[in-house]
Amino acid sequence: MHERLLNIVRRFSERRLLIVGDSIADKFLYGSISRVSREAPVFILRHESTETVPGGAANCALNLAALGANVSLISVAGNDEAGNALREKLSAAGVNVEALVLSERIQTTTKVRILAGHAHANKQQVIRVDYEDAPLNDSSLRDSVNERLRSALAVADAVIISDYNYGLVDEQAVELIREARRTRNIPVLVDSRFRLSDFSGFTAATPNEDEVEHLIGSPADSLVQLEMAANRLRQELKLDALLITRGRNGMMLVTDDALALQIPAVGAQAVDGTGAGDTVIATFALALASDSSFAEAAQLANYAGGLVVMKRGTASVSAAELEQSIHDLKS
Repeated sequence: MHERLLNIVRRFSERRLLIVGDSIADKFLYGSISRVSREAPVFILRHESTETVPGGAANCALNLAALGANVSLISVAGNDEAGNALREKLSAAGVNVEALVLSERIQTTTKVRILAGHAHANKQQVIRVDYEDAPLNDSSLRDSVNERLRSALAVADAVIISDYNYGLVDEQAVELIREARRTRNIPVLVDSRFRLSDFSGFTAATPNEDEVEHLIGSPADSLVQLEMAANRLRQELKLDALLITRGRNGMMLVTDDALALQIPAVGAQAVDGTGAGDTVIATFALALASDSSFAEAAQLANYAGGLVVMKRGTASVSAAELEQSIHDLKS
């Protein structure tokens, strides 16, 4: 099994992956607590540094590039400081950004995480400030995006829909992707925070446990109940597989087999789960595009997820790190 997983990872660089979805600028502001304000009972934070990194669909693209795939991103962002920072960092990482449309008519969705702590101590997130535009409703901009999508689908080995409910993936985009799946028989995977029920008929989805319970409308108080809920959801959405992330409890893979596959978590105590879902779906999709089974792809996604939560902030995992993880677990 371990040799089989290593061979799958070694094929990653031969695959072309397409990411379609909402790009987000994740901004991290770090500072040290200096004193308590005299104006209000709050701490004063002395600014140390600020970093902007790709989030959302852009982070998924970054993860695929780190794993060695040839990656194209279909998305939109504002022609502003955050949007230009996204484009620059993605391009530097090797992501094809020709179809990342920067527009003066929209604002880049930006999530500012403020991390504070005493000097020389680990910083903890104390608050997050979100800058959000209205959902995408510019028809000419949407037409431009979908025209780029139509061209990119013709050469992709797999597609990931990364939907954060900002409106980029509309009905026309979904139909274009469905047609590509029908005609070219390529894997299409979905990560959607709020609209998973709108993306039926694809290969797989990667919700977390809470999202499954929300979609089903009832809590799953045991593994048996979770498996029943997952099977029901998979059938309702007409998916071939459902990979449920369960945090420290690992993952559950549900297919049309009789029994769900329980995958225990690997690695040490998690440090930061920011963006871990992007790492999971990126690895899962890339493995499926590299001729793995669902079980093998889920195992690799579990290894990658275990690695990325050991890193602070929005992070990614390289193919070399993934191979080393396989070797370490084998020994």
